[in-house]
Amino acid sequence: TGSPMKMPEVASVVAKSDARFAVELADGDACPRYAGRVIEGLDPHGRTPLWMQERLRRSGVRCVHPLVDVTNYVMLEFGQPMHVFDCDKLKGRIVVRGAHVSEHLMLLDGQELELDEGTLVITDESGPVALAGVMGGATPAVSAVTTKVFLEFLPRQTVEVEICPTEDAAVEAAVAKGCQVLYLETPTNPTLKVLDLPRLLKAGQRVGAVTVVDNTFATPINQRPLELGADLVVHSATKYLGGHADALGGAVCGKKDLVSRVYHYREITGAALDPTAAYLLLRGMKTLHLRVERQNASALTIAQQLSAHPAIAQVHYPGLGSDPGYPVAKRQMRGFGGIVSFELVGGANAMHHFLPRLRYAHRAANLGSVETVAGPPATTSHVELTPEERVAAGIPEGLIRYSVGIEDPGDLMADLDQALAP
Repeated sequence: TGSPMKMPEVASVVAKSDARFAVELADGDACPRYAGRVIEGLDPHGRTPLWMQERLRRSGVRCVHPLVDVTNYVMLEFGQPMHVFDCDKLKGRIVVRGAHVSEHLMLLDGQELELDEGTLVITDESGPVALAGVMGGATPAVSAVTTKVFLEFLPRQTVEVEICPTEDAAVEAAVAKGCQVLYLETPTNPTLKVLDLPRLLKAGQRVGAVTVVDNTFATPINQRPLELGADLVVHSATKYLGGHADALGGAVCGKKDLVSRVYHYREITGAALDPTAAYLLLRGMKTLHLRVERQNASALTIAQQLSAHPAIAQVHYPGLGSDPGYPVAKRQMRGFGGIVSFELVGGANAMHHFLPRLRYAHRAANLGSVETVAGPPATTSHVELTPEERVAAGIPEGLIRYSVGIEDPGDLMADLDQALAP
C-alpha cells in the first residue's frame, strides 16, 4: 500500500482476530471527527481500509489509496441498514451491484462530492446508462449517443421526446408548452454552441420540469450548472474527469432525492464501476484542475491562430470574441474549454487530405485526454447519426473536432500549420 501513513496519537490498541485492531484516537486536533472514538479495521502499522483513509484524509491526515479488486465485503454488524448517502453510518458492505462494489468507487464519490461543492454523486459504466434514469421531455440537440437514447429507447417506454434547435428561444418555446424533464448540453458537442443556462433553467422551473445539464465539455472547473440552478448535472467521466483515455465511467450530481432515484436504477440494472476503472478515475481527478487550465489556455491560443489561417473556413470556439456564444459563455463560464472545432476551405475533401498529415494529434473519437485528439464527428462521435440527421443537427460533414491535450501549444500549432500547407 506504499509508505505507512502517519497516524494521530493513539490512546489504546486492542488486538482482535485475524490480526485486526480497534484503535481509539486521542488527538482531537489531528483528527477531530474521530477523537475519542473507536475505529474498526486499523492495524498498528497505520494500514487502513480505503473508506476510513478517505474519512481521515478529509480531517487532514494524508494517505495513499491502493488498487483493490474485491466484490465481497465483511459486514461487521448484520442487521445494520446500508446508508449509501451517509458513510459515517455505514458499518459494512455485502456483495452488491451498486456503489459498494468497489472501495475506490466510494472514494470517487467523495472526490466528486468535493468537486461539486457538497452535491451527491453516483458513477456508472458509461454516461448513457446514467441518462436512462433521468431523461424525457424537451431537449436541445446533444451528442449522438444521447440523441439515440432520446429517439429510439425512450419512446419505447412511452416517453415523449422533443428535439429542439440549439437556440435559447427555440428551447424556451418548447419548454413553455410543458415538459417533465429539460435536458441541456453546453457547450454542445461538436459545434460548441453555448446555451444561456440561467435563462433556460428558469424556464424549466416555471413549468415544474427537472433540469439536467450535461457538463462534460465544460467540466466542473469551467462551469457549475448546479450553482446556476440545475437540478442534476451529468458527466462522461471517460473524458476530462479521467483525463487519460483509459477508463469508462459516468457521473450524476445533484439533489439527494433525485440522485437516489438514479442510484436505485443503477443498483438494480448493475451498471457499476469495477475497481480498476474507479481507481483510474480517482487518479485522473487529482490533476483535473491543472489539466483543464492548461487545455483552456492552449485551446484559446490555437483557436485564435486558426481563425486567421487562410486554409480555415470557420472556427467554432466560445472563447473567441467573434463567436456567437461568447457573451453568454463569458458570463457563465470560468474558462472556455479544451475543444476547438473548425471547418476547412474545401470541406470534406480537404479534411481527408489534412487529417493523415497530423503528427502530434491522434486520429480518434475520444476527447478530454492529456493527448491531443482530432477527428471528424461524421465518422467518430456522431457516426450513429445518418447524414440527414447530422445536417439537421448543424454538423457539417467536413467539420473537425480538435481536443487539445497538455502538449506544448507551439508544437501543436506548428503541427497544424504543416498539415494545412498546400
